[in-house]
Amino acid sequence: MAWDIGLFRQKASKPQNQLFQQSRLQLAAWYAGVMGVILALLGFGMYRAIAHAHAVTIDREIQSVADALKNALKVTLADEQQLKQLPPQLLPDLCLGDQRCLEPIQQTSSPYLQGYYIRIISPAGELLATAGARPQGIPVAIPTETLQTVWDDSNQHYHQVAVELFPNVAPTITPTALEPESWAYLVVGRSFQDFDEYLASVRWRILLGLLLALTLVAPASWWLATLAMRPIYRSYSQIQQFTADAAHELRTPLAAIRATVESVLRLPHLSEADAQDTLGVIHRQNQRLSNLVSNLLLLSKLDIQAYPPKQAPCNLVDLIHDIAEEMAAFALQKKIALDIDVQTDSTATVLGDEENLYRLLLNLVNNALTYTPEDGRVTLTLQQQQQQALILVTDTGVGIAPEDQAKIFDRFYRVDTARSRQTGNSGLGLAIATAIAQAHKGTITVASQPGQGSTFTVSLPISS
Repeated sequence: MAWDIGLFRQKASKPQNQLFQQSRLQLAAWYAGVMGVILALLGFGMYRAIAHAHAVTIDREIQSVADALKNALKVTLADEQQLKQLPPQLLPDLCLGDQRCLEPIQQTSSPYLQGYYIRIISPAGELLATAGARPQGIPVAIPTETLQTVWDDSNQHYHQVAVELFPNVAPTITPTALEPESWAYLVVGRSFQDFDEYLASVRWRILLGLLLALTLVAPASWWLATLAMRPIYRSYSQIQQFTADAAHELRTPLAAIRATVESVLRLPHLSEADAQDTLGVIHRQNQRLSNLVSNLLLLSKLDIQAYPPKQAPCNLVDLIHDIAEEMAAFALQKKIALDIDVQTDSTATVLGDEENLYRLLLNLVNNALTYTPEDGRVTLTLQQQQQQALILVTDTGVGIAPEDQAKIFDRFYRVDTARSRQTGNSGLGLAIATAIAQAHKGTITVASQPGQGSTFTVSLPISS
């Protein structure tokens, strides 16, 4: 059944299909919402990973600079008295604590100290010397942790690393000797302004990327919802059509029974012959109703797969001979030759429900005999191609027009409605045959030309 978005929109505008339109909208909203949450979580995780990686990298850089300065100062300085004798090449911008330093600077003439501030603090918490950048507002105190985060007057945050400076004395080998106490703390820090600006740009990029992704997710969600609703809408349409067709088929014999009974009731006297005729009509219509109900129940079972095919070996050669034997009388009555052509040496055994497979072939042969004129021929051919058994039902009947070949397997579809009703055909035979073949993992195809007959081919997997 052809179906596209345009057809969906056209039909969804009708009141009876508003539920599908609303369901599609809700489904699209759920798709977009779930994708939005997933993308937001991914974006947040990416942002946190980038921020953590850069923060760790900068902290390691600060630690590396602090360790390098500590090693250099350890060779040169033994106590705070030697700060005045510190070579200018080591800390060119050094400013002792008792001196009036220049205005705060942001750069130092030492390349490896670019952007850093250096402080030497006594164990009593006094500022002994500074070098490099001189941010305002960062308190001078004894560091309590190796790595600290501090803020200046402009609320800009800094990371700083503190290491201890010990006197430069010869090591002793006395086991009880204690390590000398540190004479100062070396504090090295740097501003995180560039880091914050970079993270701000990352946040904006992630946000813009998320918004762009959502603009693509919204139509994609609508399209996915359309695809998801497509089989549901198709099934709903088929159920509606099936219900209407079934009601029409049931109404016809019921109306015939009702008309027959009402006509008899209006007669003042009912002869035995009239009674026999009336009962005959009622019996035929009742038989028609019974067959129709049985076919509908079988289709229902095959649709919901409540009764899967029995996994029993079925000999197709014997099955074809049984079909030919049963339909021989009907073929003789219509003056049609019914032939069998077995083109395989094996038994062509398949796994399945023999009763349903019998019904499948019986429906095909019955249709072939029904639509083949006198002096025609119907041939049942059994072939084997690799692991597939092919059963061909070929007739020399009226044939099927190309525009009808794709519809004959639909339920209640008849090529010749008037003739079908005369023969009692409800239009379910080929639908049942197709359902049985599919339940056995097989297929049915048709090749036909008007006036030259038809060939129905059943393909079933052979059991190993």
